[in-house]
Amino acid sequence: MAAGRFWFFKPWRPRSLKARQLLAASLSLVAFLALAGYALDVAFADTAQQNLRERLKNYATAYANSIEFVRDGSLYIRELPPDPRFDVPGGGLYAEVVWPQEHWTSMSAEGPVLPPPGGILQPRQESFSGPLEITQIDGSRGAVYRYGLGLIWSGSGDDELPYTIYVMEDARSLGAQLRVFRGAVWFYLGSAGVLLLVLQAFILQWSLRPLRRVINELTRVQRGEAVRMSERHPRELEPLTDSINAFIESERENLERQRNTLADLAHSLKTPLAVLRTQLDSGASGDELRKDMDLQLRRMNDLVSYQLARAASSGHKLFSAPVPIEPSAEEIVRGLEKVYSAKGVLCEFDIDPAARFHGEPGDLQELLGNLLENAFKWARHRVLLTARIRAAGGNRRDGLELVVEDDGPGIAPEDVAKVLQRGVRGDERVQGHGIGLSIVQDLVKGYRGELQVGRSQELGGARFEATLPPGL
Repeated sequence: MAAGRFWFFKPWRPRSLKARQLLAASLSLVAFLALAGYALDVAFADTAQQNLRERLKNYATAYANSIEFVRDGSLYIRELPPDPRFDVPGGGLYAEVVWPQEHWTSMSAEGPVLPPPGGILQPRQESFSGPLEITQIDGSRGAVYRYGLGLIWSGSGDDELPYTIYVMEDARSLGAQLRVFRGAVWFYLGSAGVLLLVLQAFILQWSLRPLRRVINELTRVQRGEAVRMSERHPRELEPLTDSINAFIESERENLERQRNTLADLAHSLKTPLAVLRTQLDSGASGDELRKDMDLQLRRMNDLVSYQLARAASSGHKLFSAPVPIEPSAEEIVRGLEKVYSAKGVLCEFDIDPAARFHGEPGDLQELLGNLLENAFKWARHRVLLTARIRAAGGNRRDGLELVVEDDGPGIAPEDVAKVLQRGVRGDERVQGHGIGLSIVQDLVKGYRGELQVGRSQELGGARFEATLPPGL
């Protein structure tokens, strides 16, 4: 019951790349269109108000050209108003003239309750304000924009009369323009947004197609329908597919090597087991049976040790952390100096501080251990370990060169292939199993490297150079 109580809580899963990109593109597009619409709305509103101001100024100028004052100070307008709505009560256009004695309003001002008359402005002074609240003829609330222009009327003689013309227009006309503009803008921006989102979905579908192809190829590899990834991929995905192919090949080689090792071990144990079974079935005496059993058990122990050592060199793991060289080398040399203390061998290091082994620490131990043990075994007095990096360039990791030299008798060129064979010793009088150098060779091959054997120019003995190439 307790387990079923929270059945609706599903584990959180990261969004897919397509969902992430589509969400990010949608949010960015919506934000852009909203900002663009707001900017266009503000710009159009400012332009509409500026046009309204210029229109009202033209009306005021037209009235100024037809206004005269008679001797008694009354106002006389010679011409018809610049717009017929000035003569229609509540027509939406209102004119008002203010001078010291009184003020005049157009016929359109009869009915609506307009804002209180403005004051007399200075000559050529302009004012623009609004929206100012008014009461319409039907009693509803409304608003107007008002423009004022200060003027001076000069009569006969030196008489001058300051006056101001105010022209007002109903704000509903500006609001109607804004509504029409906003409707058109948001309609077209919304339509453009929908089209862009659809286009973005198609673009994402097209751009993510290589990833889907990679997934399909991986699925075919998992099902055994393909042995590796194809090489026809976009440049950005090539490092990924190359790494996957390298990983597939490495794992396939490891599996094949492990199968071979188990098969070799089983095959090698068949003969000792058969000998023991034959001795048991033959009814041999106790001493003879004990002697044969001891011999076969030692042989089986050697075979198991041999195969385990072989399995230890079963290739490398990709994407391993870099391992410094000097700490591992010092640990190995300390142990070898105790084993070969009677010889008094001196081991010198020439290790680049930036040198790193990109692989398993155990592989580095096997590589250095076998090379150094072989050098200690054959050296008279000196051993030299050199570690240098092989610069790769770009974003690839650097390679590595490991060189072990000694002042021993060295190896003849015709014997190089023989000493690298598994189970073959350079000198049968020297104790060992003859598999150390073959393990080194297998390890180096597992890392796609190369092992070269020659004569040391500095110490005169053998020189083993293991070169590991740069990685991905």
